[in-house]
Amino acid sequence: MKKMENSFVVSGFVGKDASIHQFSTASVARFPLAISRTEKSGEETTRTSAFINVEAWRKNENTTSFDRLVKGALLTVEGYFKPEEWQDADGVKHNRVAFVATRFYEAVEKEETPAVQEKNSRKGK
Repeated sequence: MKKMENSFVVSGFVGKDASIHQFSTASVARFPLAISRTEKSGEETTRTSAFINVEAWRKNENTTSFDRLVKGALLTVEGYFKPEEWQDADGVKHNRVAFVATRFYEAVEKEETPAVQEKNSRKGK
């Protein structure tokens, strides 16, 4: 069986301050990351946005990076998707996919390029 790579990089804005939970040796920060994509159909341009739920685990002595997980911060997040399954107290099975951040850092903000200028730069003009 071939090995599949499960590694992703995404940039977006932190949707709200991270919720941080401490355990005996590690801590987890959970936060929503707002991502968006611009799509063009003919002359119409639309921006589609969504939230990704992110969790970042660190040893308790390394949680200072959690300080930057505040609403509005523009971050680049590297990590992987982790499928989770559980059964609640009523016996109902649930599942979700969590995005686990292995690394996150301040994103470089890009200026939006006008469509005409972008087309010309692709043609080598």
